[in-house]
Amino acid sequence: MEISEKGRARSLAESISEQLNNDQQSLIPTNDPLNIEQIRQIAQTQNATFVQYSIIRYQDDDIASLYIWIVQPTGEVIFKEVNLSSLNTPLSEIVDKSRIDIGARGRTPATVVNVPGPEQLAKQTANLRQLHDLLIQPIADLLPTDPSEKVVFMPQGELYLVPFPALIDEQNQYLIEKHTILTSPSIQLLDIARKSHTEKRNNPASEVLIVGNPTMPEVWHPETDEVRQLSALKGAEDEAFAIAEKFQVDPLVRNEATETIITQKMQNARLIHLATHGLLEYGIPEESGVLDAPGAIALAPSGNADGLLTSVEIYNMKLNAELVVLSACDTGRGKIAGEGVIGLSRAFLQAGVPSLIVSLWKVPDDSTQFLMTKFYEYWTEDTDKVVALRQAILETKEKYPEPINWAAFTLVGEAQ
Repeated sequence: MEISEKGRARSLAESISEQLNNDQQSLIPTNDPLNIEQIRQIAQTQNATFVQYSIIRYQDDDIASLYIWIVQPTGEVIFKEVNLSSLNTPLSEIVDKSRIDIGARGRTPATVVNVPGPEQLAKQTANLRQLHDLLIQPIADLLPTDPSEKVVFMPQGELYLVPFPALIDEQNQYLIEKHTILTSPSIQLLDIARKSHTEKRNNPASEVLIVGNPTMPEVWHPETDEVRQLSALKGAEDEAFAIAEKFQVDPLVRNEATETIITQKMQNARLIHLATHGLLEYGIPEESGVLDAPGAIALAPSGNADGLLTSVEIYNMKLNAELVVLSACDTGRGKIAGEGVIGLSRAFLQAGVPSLIVSLWKVPDDSTQFLMTKFYEYWTEDTDKVVALRQAILETKEKYPEPINWAAFTLVGEAQ
């Protein structure tokens, strides 16, 4: 487990730790990898169950096994191994099929979602159950029985794209119904996020920044070799007004939501909510024509600013927000590397944000507006972020039963 942890988010952890130590010299440096005793202590401090996955491959790149470590809140560490060599379908394909059958179809718009027919519903259920059998069933008896207790999943590789809330057990229960779920690239990063959160609560920023449906920038489309303006998101604008009303602030929408203004306001915001397009491929030359770290947030162009806030630009910020919500498309995805998903979520973590809410696919307007409004209702009642998100997901599931409507969103980092 020490070796598995050492390979996760090392440069990200070091970068965040360096930034924190520049601000607060009393913080313990985290350049050294964690040992097992430190891992036990962090689980006890977090009062959460950690589930860390490691994919073991043969030399020919075929997957042989899945290693799973469970660290319980008592500090007890338990190891399980799942043999994957006998699978008829590679694990990565099972993950892809589960997403496709949910309706998460890459660039296909998801603003209108058809209710699946019996055949598609059966395929969707079968794939989600197979993932549950592989990832959850071997450790099910080691997870907390109290749904309010936190479970932190630490995926690897293709497992970053698994819709954990929607995994289905033999009793047809979704995982989100049984557990309060969040994710983290590593145990060390979770520990750093908590220290960052404590620091930000001691020195809180003041502003609430709500952005929705900026006047969209133009981007190059590799399929057509044309430069086109991104489509407007009326639902994102409605979402921004609904959330801004709860905080008694004015949202920034359309021409007001310029990249220049937003990046200035982000510096002193305690909450940043961005309801706009998230561009997964921007920064990958063959997909965008631009060489950069993948990922960009669409904002309104102005002056010399092109309206595309890229991952590298976010990396170089120093943010004081305790929460960033990326209510956009594919914001939790990116290029998958040994250190985790390189993209927008990592960029905000590196900029010093302890908690993010991101999406794993293109999310429908109506259900997203409902879910986000419910999340802020619960969170402003001084509920932990992850508890508020779970309650919002469960209510959304009642109103919009299909997983595409509620299973995309996950909290990354600090739960409180």
